[in-house]
Amino acid sequence: MKNKKIMGIMMSLLLSTGVIAGCGTASTGGSGKDSKTIVIGENLELSGAVASYGSSADKGIALALEEINKKGIDGKKLKIVKVDNKSDAQEATSAALKLISQDKVSAIIGAATSGDTLAQVKIVDDKKVPLITTSGTASNITYDKGKLNEFVFRTCFIDPFQGIVSANFASNNLKVKNAAIFIDSSSDYAKGLASNFKDTFTKNGGKIVKEEAYLAKDTDFRAQLTNIKAKNPDVIFVPGYYEEVGLIVKQARDLGIKVPIMGGDGWDSPKLVEIAGADALNNTFITNHYSSGNTEDQKVQDFVKAYKDKYGQEPDGFNALGYDSLYLIADAIKRAGSSDPVKIKKALEETKDLQLVTGTFTFDDKHNPVKSAVILEYVDGKQQFKAKINP
Repeated sequence: MKNKKIMGIMMSLLLSTGVIAGCGTASTGGSGKDSKTIVIGENLELSGAVASYGSSADKGIALALEEINKKGIDGKKLKIVKVDNKSDAQEATSAALKLISQDKVSAIIGAATSGDTLAQVKIVDDKKVPLITTSGTASNITYDKGKLNEFVFRTCFIDPFQGIVSANFASNNLKVKNAAIFIDSSSDYAKGLASNFKDTFTKNGGKIVKEEAYLAKDTDFRAQLTNIKAKNPDVIFVPGYYEEVGLIVKQARDLGIKVPIMGGDGWDSPKLVEIAGADALNNTFITNHYSSGNTEDQKVQDFVKAYKDKYGQEPDGFNALGYDSLYLIADAIKRAGSSDPVKIKKALEETKDLQLVTGTFTFDDKHNPVKSAVILEYVDGKQQFKAKINP
C-alpha cells in the first residue's frame, strides 16, 4: 500500500512538472489540424464512495457519444478517454494532469462531486483547457472570492438555488412552519444547501427548531434523530449523499418519524432505495435536474427512450447530466469550428438557449447555467414528478 502511494505521488509530480512548464499556453487539444478525431477527457468517480454518481454520468456520456458520432461534427468524431478518480480529490488532480499532458484532450467532463471538481480547477485554468462538471454544485467551482475560474463550467444548477427551491417548496407546497436540519458536517455540499434552506425558510416565516450533524461514513444516526423527534418538526431537511441518507431515512422511520424528509440531488441514486427501503422513502422529496416523468418535454422523452433501449432501465438525473455535458461540448466545438480548447471555451461562454434534456442552457457571467429545477417525490420506491421550479 505504501509503495503504491509513493508511486502515485511520483507520477503526479512528473505530470505536474510537464503542466507547470506549459502554464500560460493553451493545450493543442486531442486533435491536430488534419485529425478526424477530437479527444475529450472524462474524469469521473467510477469507483469509491460515490461511484454511483460518476458511473451514471458515464453511461449518459456513452449514449451521447454514440448519437453525436453517427452524424459527426464537421466530418470529425469525438473520442472519450476515461480516467477513474476513485472518488478521491488527489486522484482527480492526477487524472486531470494525465488527460491534459498525455492525452492532449480538448476538454474535460467531470468530476461529479464538488470536491473532486475543485481539485482540478487550478490545473485547467493554468493549462487553458475547458472543464465541465456534470454535478458539482458548489458555487465556488466556477467563481471564487470575486474571481472567475475562466475555463470551468457546469451542467448542473448551484447549491444556493437548490436550498432556496427546497425551502420554498416546504413553505409554499408542503405548508410547513417548523423544520429540522440534519447535515454531514464534513461536506461543503451539505452545508451550502443547508445554509440557503435555513435563510429562505426563515424569511418565509418558518422556524428551524433543531439542527443536528453527522460525519460521512457514519452508520448509526439514532441519537441525533431522537433529538430531532423531540422537537416535533413538520419537515426534516437532509442534504446529504445517498449512502448516509438511505440509513438516515430508514432509521427515522424506525423511530416513528413520519413527517416529510427533504434533500437535494445527492439522494439521486438507485442504491438509495436499496439502502432505505421503498416504504421508508414514502413522503420524501428532493430537488433534481430533470424528471423522466416530464411527459410534456419531447426532448426528455426521446432521451428516456434512447436510454432504455441501450441500458434497459430508467435514466436518473446523473445519466441526464452526463448526456447533456457531452452535447454542450459538441455544440461548442461545432460553433467554434475548431478543437482548440481556448476557442471551445469561448464558444461555451456564448451558449444561449440551447435545448437539452435537463433544461434550456444559457451560461451567465459566472459560467453557471440558467435553467429550471424539478421537485421529485418518492412513491413506493419510484421518483414521481411533483413540480418544476424556474430560476
